[in-house]
Amino acid sequence: MASKNQKVTKYRRPLNLNLGVIVFGVIIIYVLIVVVIYFKSEHIVRYEVLKGSLTGNNTYTGLALRNEKVINADTSGYFNFYTREGSRVAVGDLVYTVDGTGMVAEYIKNLGAQENSLSDRELNEFRNEIINFSHGFDERDFSSLYNFKYELKNTVLKLTGEELLKNIKELGSDATAAGSIDYRYATSSGIVSYWTDGYEGFDPSMISMEVFENPEYNRNTILSNSLLSVDDPVYKICSDESWCIIIPVDANRAEELLAEGYVKVRFLKNQYVSWGKVSVINGTDSNTFVRLDFTNSMVTFSGDRFLDIELVVDDENGLKIPNSSIVSKDFYLVPEEFIISESEDTYSILRQSYNEEGKPEVFDVEVEIYSYDKETHEYYIDSSAFDAGTVILARDTQKDFVLSKRATLTGVYNMNKGYADFKEIIILSQNDEYSIVKGNTTYGLQEYDYIVLNASVVTDDQFLTY
Repeated sequence: MASKNQKVTKYRRPLNLNLGVIVFGVIIIYVLIVVVIYFKSEHIVRYEVLKGSLTGNNTYTGLALRNEKVINADTSGYFNFYTREGSRVAVGDLVYTVDGTGMVAEYIKNLGAQENSLSDRELNEFRNEIINFSHGFDERDFSSLYNFKYELKNTVLKLTGEELLKNIKELGSDATAAGSIDYRYATSSGIVSYWTDGYEGFDPSMISMEVFENPEYNRNTILSNSLLSVDDPVYKICSDESWCIIIPVDANRAEELLAEGYVKVRFLKNQYVSWGKVSVINGTDSNTFVRLDFTNSMVTFSGDRFLDIELVVDDENGLKIPNSSIVSKDFYLVPEEFIISESEDTYSILRQSYNEEGKPEVFDVEVEIYSYDKETHEYYIDSSAFDAGTVILARDTQKDFVLSKRATLTGVYNMNKGYADFKEIIILSQNDEYSIVKGNTTYGLQEYDYIVLNASVVTDDQFLTY
């Protein structure tokens, strides 16, 4: 019989480690360490090199100035135009009539209520105006729609006026009524416009940024059959095909354009291209402006005061790379006679050193060539591969040369081989974000190469993962 005071001891199982659990735990810890390192380290992002060009940074809004003469009314009454906006007139051509009694205005009103048909020539006038407007319309400049509306209205009234001239006797048998119409003819030849804005006769030397930032700019369109008073503007005439556009630029850009002499200009309104002669103007507010002078196409843009243009100066084509990929690196310059060419892509040098006994020894060391200067006949080799003062020998003459002369190359890190491999680049043109470099060079880049997007986060010959 067991004792009532018998002590019971709990059995402790021995620790039984499972190998699978240990391996799984190690894997979890490794994954956590890799994740932490990944988020704390700089990521290597690659960029594929493709052909391209730089054109996006040369768009400006310019002030168009012409030789414009405003013709003011010498009497009051209803003014009716017989020359279309943008048309050329010769001396003695009928431009408008003045009706002092209002009888012409009433006749035009009645004529508009009748059923009329347009000739093929008249329909073509409307068609051409609509096509030209639709090609150049920009939704950001909605006010141009109102200008187009007024131009169409003037065209309609002009065609009506032509019908009126054919039937002028229908105004009445009263000679006084017919005699109340005064005819006005062009006193000089040129392009006719029916709008003013106060910039006629503007002196380019008085240019300032206020001209481009003026919120109160007002364009006054003069409609046919309008009631005008003495000295009111009636129309203006542009007598000279020479004209200019003034654009605001920074001082450095102005010097670059001035060095060009002439620059190709693309008008964004209709993609028309012309060449402008460059000159620089110092504004009254100390800002810098470029004046572009033209000797053609004035009539095409006679209805515009402000024009959006693109300067086609960075027209270089090549390989397009981001500026963040560009880096500079120092190299030794080695005369051509000390470089041994084993094959098309394999080069070496004869390096001289001394053994423990002080006797000279010569080693054939393979080197990578990064560039070649055709003028000095020198090769560029990696300066980090040899100490300054290293002596190399020429194979045939045993002439020696001490590595000391250095030069800098501009390039990028190619990552096709899985490590940061420096490649020289020749920059053709550049803006704030991208550069156009020469392609298919002996020691440079090829299309479809992969380079490091941000060169500042890698070092020479670093193994790369992405």
